[in-house]
Amino acid sequence: MIERRSVLRAMGWAGMGLLLEKSRLAGAVFPGSESPFAFEELLPVTSGISWVHTSGKSPDMYLPETVGAGCAFLDYDNDGWMDIYLVNSGPSDFYTPPKPLRNALYRNNRDGTFTDVTLAAGVPGNAYGMGVAVGDYDGDGFPDLFLTQYQHSILYHNNGDGTFTDVTAKAGVACPGWGSSAVWFDYDNDGRLDLFVCRFVEFSKATNRQCGLGVEHHRAYCSPAVFTPAPCGLYHNNGDGTFTDVSKESGISKPLAKAWGVVAADINNDGGMDLFVGNDMVPNFLFINKGKGRFEETGALAGVGYSGLGTARSGMGVDAADYDQDGWVDLFVANIDHQSYSLYHNTRDESFSDAANEVGLAAATWLLSGWGVKFFDYDNDGNLDLLVANGHPDLMVEQQFPNVNYLEPMLLFQNTGAGFKNVSAESGPAFSKKLAARGLALGDFDNDGGVDVLISQNNGPPVLMRNKVGSRNHWLGVCLVGKKANIDAVGAKLTYKAGELQRHIFKVGGGSYLSAHDSRVVLGLGSKSKIDWLEIQWPKPSERIERFTSLPIDRYITIVEGQGKALQL
Repeated sequence: MIERRSVLRAMGWAGMGLLLEKSRLAGAVFPGSESPFAFEELLPVTSGISWVHTSGKSPDMYLPETVGAGCAFLDYDNDGWMDIYLVNSGPSDFYTPPKPLRNALYRNNRDGTFTDVTLAAGVPGNAYGMGVAVGDYDGDGFPDLFLTQYQHSILYHNNGDGTFTDVTAKAGVACPGWGSSAVWFDYDNDGRLDLFVCRFVEFSKATNRQCGLGVEHHRAYCSPAVFTPAPCGLYHNNGDGTFTDVSKESGISKPLAKAWGVVAADINNDGGMDLFVGNDMVPNFLFINKGKGRFEETGALAGVGYSGLGTARSGMGVDAADYDQDGWVDLFVANIDHQSYSLYHNTRDESFSDAANEVGLAAATWLLSGWGVKFFDYDNDGNLDLLVANGHPDLMVEQQFPNVNYLEPMLLFQNTGAGFKNVSAESGPAFSKKLAARGLALGDFDNDGGVDVLISQNNGPPVLMRNKVGSRNHWLGVCLVGKKANIDAVGAKLTYKAGELQRHIFKVGGGSYLSAHDSRVVLGLGSKSKIDWLEIQWPKPSERIERFTSLPIDRYITIVEGQGKALQL
């Protein structure tokens, strides 16, 4: 296998060619027996991932203690194998760790194990960590890391040699306050990745509220209702390593948020990337991209701001995908218990209807609280399925509601084409575990075509699950590299045909909660042993449409925008 980094250095982007083909497993042998289940959890003794999240929970019950943290799959060294990043808490005005804490970067050893390279890479974090967003903001071919933190965020530039440099001050993206999720996307279609940052509430140790439970007023985590909302931020990429805060003039900071999750997607098919933001106890936001650097918040008008009863819910993790293949992106948001989660079906006029009940999602989520969420085709049959990581934020919830637990199981819903079927019970022992789940990231760390899962837990170890069923069907993995379009091709549309199977996938930005995902797109072919054609519609400012035939299957390829013919490397 030719490493992507070697190709980039030797040939540059322009000479890289159209297709960089990687073998299905590149000769690696992975441990573990054949499993009858869809997913198999890899324990630390097998994976080598021994890091554990520390929340720093205290008798004062500061709210940040119970809502983090995130995780990511990324190929930081461009060797074609997904590495792992895990976010930890750290020093702040309300927490002084008794011993040093740090985030963790684990390099993929290509054999099912990982090695901690955090200190060598220089990405430990430096405050109370929340989330992670991955994007190549300077277009040099290496993914960079943006970490949301309290009381300030941090941008790590990937130096391309296995190390990172903290460029926060130079870039101008410290984002003071309590940052939660963030997303890289090209909002003004200039071909460069810009940055949107969710802020939760105005918070500090000095202004922290004290909340109690029951007649004895036992100390408990406060509801977000008692905190003042805060504006989100939008940062324009200037193309020289710096960013300009355009939150005010863009309209992003006008509505005040209690924002947890964000996804960037073109919901009205006009070529401008829009934003869906999950808010906690204030209405969810739908920022419609109006062009010329302006957004209009239309969540209430669009039917995604409130519940069907007209109340603001506790929106946390969000995602976007065209789950029913009608050509329009739909939205999903996870809420807290006794609210149900919402699947917003796109009605093609910048409004949505909640289809969660009719497709079988509402009842299954009534008593749960969801954080990380993501659409993906876990079994590679061509239909987009849905995974949700759950866990209640309130340690005392069981004293209030007998049927609600702090620790909760994950949910996997299979898209049958006529609705969603809860297949959690038969998908592996990990789905019966009770977790304090928060972040959820997707990535194929063993390159077998089955998209794997990483879950972060609050005050606990991460959960890494290998997909055992995806590789039983045929597939094609695609890495898109934009030239005129943004380099990560956020906003691209992939359409493919294999016999009577024809599907399309919109490449969205972000999604889930505090987490980032494998940037490659896996196309499920089911039992089809040949793909007839693949069409790429590149995002603006390119808008180029390219069609490819005679493609291989059951492996990964790289497509560079505008390269005229296949180059077998």
